[in-house]
Amino acid sequence: MRWRGLLVSVRDAAEAAAALAGGAAIIDIKEPAHGPLGRPGPDAVAAVNAVVAGRRPWTLAGGELLDLPRDGAPTEWCAPHHDPPAAIKIGLAGATGTDWERRLAAVFAGFPPGSRPVAVAYADWRRARSPDPGDVIAAAARLGCAAVLVDTFDKSAAGLFDACPAGSPAAWVRAAHGASLRVAVAGRIGLEEIPAAWALGPDVVAVRSAVCSNGRFGSVEAALVRLAVALGPATVADVTV
Repeated sequence: MRWRGLLVSVRDAAEAAAALAGGAAIIDIKEPAHGPLGRPGPDAVAAVNAVVAGRRPWTLAGGELLDLPRDGAPTEWCAPHHDPPAAIKIGLAGATGTDWERRLAAVFAGFPPGSRPVAVAYADWRRARSPDPGDVIAAAARLGCAAVLVDTFDKSAAGLFDACPAGSPAAWVRAAHGASLRVAVAGRIGLEEIPAAWALGPDVVAVRSAVCSNGRFGSVEAALVRLAVALGPATVADVTV
């Protein structure tokens, strides 16, 4: 996929159309009511895919590792699509103290052809009971991930810049790039924080609440997406992963 620019998370076809109209570079499908990486239903995936396919790369929120079935992939991963998801993101909430790397490898092996894995490192990893982001980055490199997403687990609490010590997000971005991984940053990044998010040096800045009317559970608006895109760098390296 062309891993660059602003990623907008959408929950339905209307939001996908708004994100496209606003100039989003990547369309991500998730259901915010189901958690920070809420898996969308198969109907939502099919509807968004019909709008986006061939126009932008699209990604899929795959949920938390410990919530995934052990005996097969979720329906929305395997349903027929015009194009397969370019990447699927998997979170590690609650995985501290488990054999999470082995289980993550098994989940990645079940991805549909053409879909690359993205491991999620939670900035509020202690609250999420998730592995330390440094450990997630190292495992992502060993497991052949396309990228790492640095995000926040608790969407009712602090955003990325307040969820961890100052300097940590930039250090994680550097560590991921040092491991030859692409990096996306997310976590309740407001419109006014988008320039600071880009200053961390990621390949992708991912948003939802910043481009929605009435916050995360509102609706994506094209005008807000357009503003978010304009707050990014004038040029972003076009990289295929």
